[in-house]
Formats: sequence, structure tokens, C-alpha cells
Amino acid sequence: MEHGQYLRFLRPYLFPLSSSRTAVYARLFSASRCHPIKTGHSQCLGLQSTSSRALHTSTSRRSTSSSSEAPARDLVASSSRRDPIDTRIQKLKESNALHYPRLGPRPNRISISDFREKYEYEDTKTASEEFVLEGRILSIRRSGSKLIFFNLIGNQQLVQVMVSLNQLSKPKPEPQQFKDAMRPFLRGDIVSVKGTAMRTDAGELTLRATELPTILSPCVATLPEVIHDQKTLVLNRHVDFLVNRRATDILRLRSHIMQWMRDFFYVRDFLEVQTPILADHAGGAIARPFVTSATEFPRKELALRIAPELWLKRLVVGGHERVFEMGPAFRNEGIDTGHNPEFTMCEFYSAYSNLSDLISMTEDLITGLLNKTEELKSQKLRSLEKLNVELPKTRWKQVEFIPALQEILDIKFPDLSDPNSLPTLIELAENLAGLTPGPNATMPKILDELASKYLEKDSEKYPLFITNHPACMSPLSKSFTCPKTGQLVSARAELFIGCREIANMYEEENDPFEQRRKFQLQLEAKNSAAVGDGQAEVDESYAQALEYGLPPTGGWGCGIDRLVMLLSGATRIGDVLSFGNLKNVVSVRQAAKES
Repeated sequence: MEHGQYLRFLRPYLFPLSSSRTAVYARLFSASRCHPIKTGHSQCLGLQSTSSRALHTSTSRRSTSSSSEAPARDLVASSSRRDPIDTRIQKLKESNALHYPRLGPRPNRISISDFREKYEYEDTKTASEEFVLEGRILSIRRSGSKLIFFNLIGNQQLVQVMVSLNQLSKPKPEPQQFKDAMRPFLRGDIVSVKGTAMRTDAGELTLRATELPTILSPCVATLPEVIHDQKTLVLNRHVDFLVNRRATDILRLRSHIMQWMRDFFYVRDFLEVQTPILADHAGGAIARPFVTSATEFPRKELALRIAPELWLKRLVVGGHERVFEMGPAFRNEGIDTGHNPEFTMCEFYSAYSNLSDLISMTEDLITGLLNKTEELKSQKLRSLEKLNVELPKTRWKQVEFIPALQEILDIKFPDLSDPNSLPTLIELAENLAGLTPGPNATMPKILDELASKYLEKDSEKYPLFITNHPACMSPLSKSFTCPKTGQLVSARAELFIGCREIANMYEEENDPFEQRRKFQLQLEAKNSAAVGDGQAEVDESYAQALEYGLPPTGGWGCGIDRLVMLLSGATRIGDVLSFGNLKNVVSVRQAAKES
């Protein structure tokens, strides 16, 4: 993705918003289904069912082509046969197998993974203990009328099951009874099997059934092997997880990442908290909020939060010196491959921590995550490719915002704390950087575009910290005069990896008088830009909270979705969300209404 599609900074309080039609974010870490009775199920879903023996392929088997581009033979087959769902239901009824029974006592139940672990290295020749395994049938192989093999999958673990008429406990069914009992079983059915452990002549661990298997939940719909149509994929995410191993592995990796991060903070004595999602004002950044109402306040407009920052810093004021939160935030703006109106972020605040402390902690966290991810990929999540990221053996590279740009462009910036310097900055951007600032260009936005073009690209191979941004870009950060340039800059750093922004951190402004002044400057900048409808105001309640004393505090933020994209290799944010982006989620119900 071109970097120009993003607003580059995680908390760009001075950035004006684009129109509601523009698919951008203030960077804060930042087909209808046919009726089964009316038409063929495989045709209406754009699915193809074959006799493949794998439920999950080793790599993602997707195609962005439409269903009309599927092989012609598939379409002919779909249109010429009866609806498979209706046929399947009828056959289950005829076999008296269309049941969804309750689970009774199973004292000898064991998970597939525990079964495999128990007998992985153990000799099964003398194994006599009976177990009950439950899972989904992956594939069925029938060898004559008296012997059936099927693969059973549960929680991503696979085991072979052998159902032999000759191996069943007495009283054994008659051959025809056995044949009739096993006829309804198909790929996709969720079943329960009781048996003992054995190994085949090829050494494959197998559960030898001692009783006829039971269908717990029949798979009435046709479970496809390949999804041809992208629209079908996003409207049937549950099928995507069943068919594409990579989709499942990305979701599992996301869970491991969030758990690892929690453990990282817990070990360092951080307190996990939850702050309000609904409030009368969505503070902490400039972004267009979602607004709603509550029956308790029928005449008051409420907003979903766009950032938890100000709430978390109130907790630090209240004596909780180390706090973090992982949770959702909402921005009523556009959707693209890297942005979704609903996203997950992690923020932490640590009293008595400076920028150097935050950078060091970030290096430890990211290094640990990279190592954990590679371990998971080699052992469990094998469908995910290895990362193309190298970590330095020494401290990670840091570049200072203004000195680095001045050296690259061979210029000297005007005093960026002076609002009257904007025309000069625009002229420099046009003549030296080839940028074309629009009529509503602001100083923070122009500086952001310069950094995107000249600084962020150095993170393609190795991680990069960009530090000490101009103060106008970070109104909630502590400011100081840069000894090299004499410019007023913020005690802030951004981490980039692979030309993607991963984390943002800075020393928090704890002077209530200075904070009020910065809020006012933020409001004036928004009003002068005269674009967007994001909330910006002097948050007097927060300024009053600072009057009780906020200790020198370091704050840090990271977008979980963007982090999972980096670590998993996903190129679209929808791939790391359980049910895709907002368009996908809305389309699921809409498609059902239209069917």
C-alpha cells in the first residue's frame, strides 16, 4: 500500500479530518445466499465440493475471481443436479439420522490432541482402554461394505478412525445393519466415536471403533473444498475457517499475540483496566466519532470512544502508576486494507518513565513477540510464512525528525511553532519535496507527508524509531527545545517496521496550564482548517484532573490489528478480524434479508 493512503501518526490531534467519503483515519496505532429449496446450494454460494481428503489445505486456497469465472464444468454440474441440501436432509430422514442429541455422561471422553499426546510415543499393541473422541469428519474412505476409515478433526488436531464390522463389540450388527448405519455419514458431520488406540501397518495412530459412531450434528450444507468467489468467502467466514487453514491460523496467532502482551505487562506489575466506551465526548484524538443515545439520557448525544488515553491518565492521577488496556475503539471514517471503523488498540501508561524507558520497553516487547511468533509458526501455525524482518543485534536505529529531514532536503525549517510559518513550509514542500498540499493543508499534515516520503522507508529491513517530532504534531506530549535546531519539539517516538507504523510513545504533558493552552491551539487549528467534523475542544474536566498532579508519565499505544497484520503476513485488515471489516459484517445480514 502506498504510504500516502494513511495519516501517518497515531495521535494526530492537530490533523483536520477529510470528508466523510474519504477512506482515511487519524492514525491511532492505529452476494446474497440463495434459498436452498430454489436453487443449487453449491451454485448459489460459489462453492465447489470434491472428494479431497483435506479439510484444510496447507496454504490458503482462495481466488478473487467471481463465481461466473469458476470452471464451466462446476457450473454445469451445479445447475443439473437437485439441490444438495434438500437431498441431504431427505437422506438423513430416510436413515432416521436427522437428530441433534444432547450429550450424556462420557467419563472416558478425551480430546483429539490429548489422545495423540498420550499415544504419540506409546506402544498401542496392548492398549485396551476405551476412549470417546468427538470432532468433525474430514474425509471418509470406504473399503468394501465392512470397513470404513475417516479422519476426525478437532481444535486443529487430526486423528484417523477405523470402523470395522469385525472389530465392533458384541452384539455385532448384521452386515446390512452396519451398511445402513454408516450410510448417512459424510464429510463435515460432527460425530462421537468410542474405541481403543491402535496403529496401522503404516504406523498411523488410529482409534479403532468398538461401537458404531454417533452423529451429533449432521453437516446438512455441502462443505466445499475450494471457495472460488471472494464475495462468498466474506459472507461465509465460518466456511472460510473450515476450508482455509491460513485463515484459522491468523486468528489463532492473534489470540497468542494478545495473551503474550498481557503476560508481558503483568510481569512488569501493570494493572489491566477497562475504561468507558460510551461517554458524552470522544476525546483523546481528532476523529469522527460514532454517536448514539441512551434511554437514560434521551436528549443527550453520546459518542463511542476513539481512544482510551485521557481515561487512562486519570487513573495514573488516581495513584495507579502502571496501567494498560486492550480493547476496541471506534472511528466513523473510511475502510481500506489497513483501516476499519472498529479496531482494537493497546495503550499503557507508566509513571516515572521517560522516552528512553519507553523505547527500551518497546524493543523488549517487539523482540519477544517476533520470537514467539516464529516459534508458533514452526510448531503449530505452519500455514503462515516466516517474517521478513531482521532485528539489530545492538540498539535499534533512531532518527530525529527535524535534523534528519533538514539533512536529506538540505534546508533549514522556519520556526514551526509560529503559525505564520505555514506558507513558508508549503513552499518548501512544493519546491523541494514535490508535494502538492491542498487548500486545507495544515503544518502537521505537511510534516507528516515529508516524514512518510523521506524517513519511514528506512524501516523496510530493520526497525526504526523516528523521534522528537515538532511540538505542533503532539499536543498531549511534553515539549522541549531541541539543542540541535532550536525548534520546539515533543518528547515522542514512533516505531516503524517494514514501512508500517507499529507503535507510538511519548512523555505525557502533565502541566495543566500548558495542557489547556495546547487544547486551545488544537481547537484553533481545527477551526482554521474548516474541514471534517471530528471532536476537538478544550477538555476542562481532564485539565482539572491534572491539577491534582500527574507524575511524569510515559504513554504508549499500538494498534493490535496492524500488529497482527505484520506478524502474520496478512495484507488486509479484514483477514485479521474474526468476521472481516465493517462492510463484510453488514453484508452478512443484508444478504440474508435479500435471500
